[in-house]
Amino acid sequence: MIRYHNFDIVFAEIPDETTLAINLTGCPNHCPGCHSPHLCSNTGRVLDEEELAALLHLYGRAVTCVCFMGGDADPQGVGRLAEFVRREWPGLHVGWYSGRPQLPETFIPEAFDYVKLGPWIEARGPLTAPTTNQRLYRVSPDGSMSDITEHFRRKAI
Repeated sequence: MIRYHNFDIVFAEIPDETTLAINLTGCPNHCPGCHSPHLCSNTGRVLDEEELAALLHLYGRAVTCVCFMGGDADPQGVGRLAEFVRREWPGLHVGWYSGRPQLPETFIPEAFDYVKLGPWIEARGPLTAPTTNQRLYRVSPDGSMSDITEHFRRKAI
């Protein structure tokens, strides 16, 4: 059962998107230096299709993307929620921020438009750092993935 701590509308997690970011709990990764250690406990509200639909009815017109922040303890559950968004809100983009170094075998790439992979390694820095180990991928309709991490390092004009 997937649970979430909170959510927010954000502008930096997915380039060129206004994103409803949902912070999932029960993170199994326990990355040293994690900026959200409270997300390791499996607490918060249940995030099922009904709860997700309620959030999207409230905020769906204000956002272009919904992103599941975490969920590594139940990647199949995250995939099911992503497929639900695809089916019910076909114009809305879907992202997943995973702390895993690679995708789980059961991953359904066609359910997502964006996937971030990689654990937090403090010495390597965030997605904006040229030394980061984390990568953000754009998922094509055919399931192929293109690394778009450099979009976080665009220079202002």
